[in-house]
Amino acid sequence: MDRFTWATILPDALIQGTADDISIQIALIWEQIKAPLIVPLLRTAVVICLIMSLMLFIERVYMGIVITFVKLFGRKPEKRYKWEPLKEDAELGNSDFPMVLVQIPMFNEREVYKLSIGAVCRLSWPSDRIFVQVLDDSTDQAIKDMVELECQRWAREGINIKYEIRNNRTGYKAGALKEGLTRSYAKECDYVVIFDADFQPEPDFLRRTIPFLVHNPELALIQARWIFVNADECLLTRLQEMSLDYHFTVEQEVGSSTYAFFGFNGTAGVWRIAAINEAGGWKDRTTVEDMDLAVRAGLKGCKFLYLGDLQVKSELPSTLKAFRYQQRRWSCGPANLFKKMIVEIITNKRVSLWKKVYLIYSFFLVRKIVGHIVSFSFYCVVLPLTVLVPEVEIPRWGVIYIPSIITILNAVGTPRSFHLLFFWILFENVMSMHRTKATFTGLLEGGRVNEWIVTEKLGGVRKDKPGTKAPRKSRFRFGKRIHPLEIIIGAFLFFCGCYDYAFGKYHYFIFLLLQSIAFFIVGIGYVGTIVPNIGDSNSTPLLQ
Repeated sequence: MDRFTWATILPDALIQGTADDISIQIALIWEQIKAPLIVPLLRTAVVICLIMSLMLFIERVYMGIVITFVKLFGRKPEKRYKWEPLKEDAELGNSDFPMVLVQIPMFNEREVYKLSIGAVCRLSWPSDRIFVQVLDDSTDQAIKDMVELECQRWAREGINIKYEIRNNRTGYKAGALKEGLTRSYAKECDYVVIFDADFQPEPDFLRRTIPFLVHNPELALIQARWIFVNADECLLTRLQEMSLDYHFTVEQEVGSSTYAFFGFNGTAGVWRIAAINEAGGWKDRTTVEDMDLAVRAGLKGCKFLYLGDLQVKSELPSTLKAFRYQQRRWSCGPANLFKKMIVEIITNKRVSLWKKVYLIYSFFLVRKIVGHIVSFSFYCVVLPLTVLVPEVEIPRWGVIYIPSIITILNAVGTPRSFHLLFFWILFENVMSMHRTKATFTGLLEGGRVNEWIVTEKLGGVRKDKPGTKAPRKSRFRFGKRIHPLEIIIGAFLFFCGCYDYAFGKYHYFIFLLLQSIAFFIVGIGYVGTIVPNIGDSNSTPLLQ
């Protein structure tokens, strides 16, 4: 190979400015740098992406095999752990029932605060053995007044409900939960249950979960499954349901069955308060305080149990803005936590080597980092570039077979949405760019690494209410909904698709053009539900 210098890159004609056609000049530069620079770099990128794809493929196949054995031969939670219903005693009364604290953290939850408070106050548990604690960090005084009035209403009905506020939002949700546990009545409790403001547990929730903790002192956490009341609202919510159903159906179940460990989902779970204290309590060093606590408790030797048949209603973000904020937090936080805890995991003496490998490789590296990065870098950057550099080829197994198997395995959680699988692929690739940015922000501890923006919940704001006037037609505010980076990537994919159609030989243009359309749609914000004004009942489901 000739020595690589600026003289070889820039022809004399270009340096002297004698060329008239700029496109010819660009073509000359491209030809000069392609062989010595672009081709080796792109081949290296292909190898790295193939390695990451294989890591993700092996992880998905492993979990597919494990979940198959669990479903066919695994014992139910009631068989793996002791479980007996708690009963009232005629002489001793309710003394066999432990004291339970239920925490409901909220922040400006105008649309949903009544749902969670009402559902929690209807839980079947002796009224003298439970405290309901509403942790209101709202900044809107009108909303705070409404939440306080709702608490007072339930208090008049005999519920032990406490309305707690703070002077600041230090630590966000983690700070509120931590401060809530310092209250004198909270110190009387053995267990704490957490429900976000949009969650609606069934009345028997405590009677199905608490007995596991009472009879099995090694258990520290019981996690229930989420189900979604607005999954059918629009295409955005259906696609989210597909991703989250895989998480609950496979990832949580496999972690619970094999290592008695999984990430706490931050809500719809019951903790043993002693385990929280032993693990160091709530910490606000990342945006995933729930995962942080779970990992620290797991390293103390605590066991977790996931109950897949115990379902709690919740709400999916149905606007693109809310979904993007949520995904940024869920991607940045785990990467940042991995950086902060990897040394602690490696040096821990209380858990087995296999559990350490599971935590570092499977739980963090593959699921929280590689999974995000490979989706964007491979299918939205490296693959399109190979169209422009035909000297670099991707093996068929890497571009077709492995991605197809991974996608099919991901779809097992939501069979009813199998026909939406292609839309899910395109949308996940678009969001992978957003997640990749957040992942690197977490790993490098860049700006806004600990930014916490509460996911907007709309509750019943979209539903027509009888007796109301027909809403005004909302104006589409294009300028506030445009996302430039998605549009730029969409234009790049569109160019590569057209180039492949004209000069390529692998027919990648079909995927590239469809993927570019998906980027353009998200780039102009034309996905999800449009809610023009807070409190306005007018909204338009898009892309249904």
